[in-house]
Amino acid sequence: MFHRRTFLKSAGAAGLAALIAPLDVASATPAATEAAAAEAAAGPKPFVVSPELSKRMYEKALTIAKTKIRGGEKEPFFKKPYLDEAFSPDIFYWDTCFMTCYAKYHQQELPIAQALDNFYRVEDADGYIGRQYTENGIPFWEKNQPVSINPPLLAFAELELHSQQPNVERLRRVYEPLKRHFEYLQKTYRGEDGLYFGDTLGMGMDNVPRYPPGWKDDGKGLPAKHLYPELFQYNGLDAKWNIQGRLVDLSAQMAFFALNLKRIAQLTDHAADVPAHEQAHAALKAAINKHCWSEADGFYFDLGYGKPIRRFHVGMYWALLAECVPADRLDRFIAPLTDPKKFGRPVPVPSMAADEPEYRGYGAYWQGGVWAPTTYMVLRGLKLVGKAELARILAQRFYGAVAEVFEHTGTLWENYAPEFASYGHPAKPDFCGWTAIVPISIWREFIKTKA
Repeated sequence: MFHRRTFLKSAGAAGLAALIAPLDVASATPAATEAAAAEAAAGPKPFVVSPELSKRMYEKALTIAKTKIRGGEKEPFFKKPYLDEAFSPDIFYWDTCFMTCYAKYHQQELPIAQALDNFYRVEDADGYIGRQYTENGIPFWEKNQPVSINPPLLAFAELELHSQQPNVERLRRVYEPLKRHFEYLQKTYRGEDGLYFGDTLGMGMDNVPRYPPGWKDDGKGLPAKHLYPELFQYNGLDAKWNIQGRLVDLSAQMAFFALNLKRIAQLTDHAADVPAHEQAHAALKAAINKHCWSEADGFYFDLGYGKPIRRFHVGMYWALLAECVPADRLDRFIAPLTDPKKFGRPVPVPSMAADEPEYRGYGAYWQGGVWAPTTYMVLRGLKLVGKAELARILAQRFYGAVAEVFEHTGTLWENYAPEFASYGHPAKPDFCGWTAIVPISIWREFIKTKA
């Protein structure tokens, strides 16, 4: 066990609170004021990462990723070489989409496009694409049950590839499968209020409780049927709560999907589809702001039977990338990112706010753990809405923590603890996997470039 640079929860909170004192801005320029406020709010200085350590971490990420390439004649179904998350013999939807965020920079070495193609290959005629498929190309979960889907990010992943190696022909080829997939999700998981319901495990944040505090099973959820019960049991309240609720993250991800479909349509001569994508986005933005915004809290909340579930988790920040946050709500919405009682912990951005009763400072997977994909999502969202300085500072803090753990362990981990420089508990080592986002994408986009 390596030595950890420990931050006590109370001491960290006190230190951060002191740094978030009111600023004297009388003589400061707007740019200087924003920079000073962002740096103060971010808390103690991050671990200093030398250029040599950055290079070592980057090269290690590529080395690990290359060992995860699968495919070939020995494979029972997915024959072409593809980049895999290597979590199990199965392939996973949102893992693969986020792996695109770093593999986009190394498409010649890392066959990420073929990893995305695996999901189009198994798409049903009605547009269903599952969250998980066995090595035989068979869905792991029963169709039309929300545990069977993942955050719908394939269109985002395609545009990530295109951003580094423009390929309009590929976008043209995948546009119709993506459009069918959007329409399937819209038809299957959209409620009468225009918002989407889903499942805790299906949304990828496995053990974030999504049901209202104190809720008891009312028997009204869609039952999860196990296609492989000998491999994985899914029980308890999480498995019982789905159609009763509405999720900000899935609703925002569908709005984001509509935006990305619009962009692909514009690039591929499908201009006639653009108004429909714009309308889908506008309707979701309106529904999220009408039903999920809490003026008292300055935050978006999931709903349970039409009432807010007042729980702060990182999934709400999909609203940034989805361009769903009105300008007059933006500052209040992002304030919890630097509030030490919420997400403003030593290692940003924890999956749950620090004052949630389920939060654990050692991570406990998604009950406090800091994950590369969701932190990257927050950073990209902040940059998109004009908060680049805060994004840069949070990126430095997360990057520094990952580098410090790398220096002691020699590898990258599935997730990290929010209160001190440590891998999360539990967490898989050699995870590239989406954690390669940190030494490659975050370094390129927020550290090296001083975005």
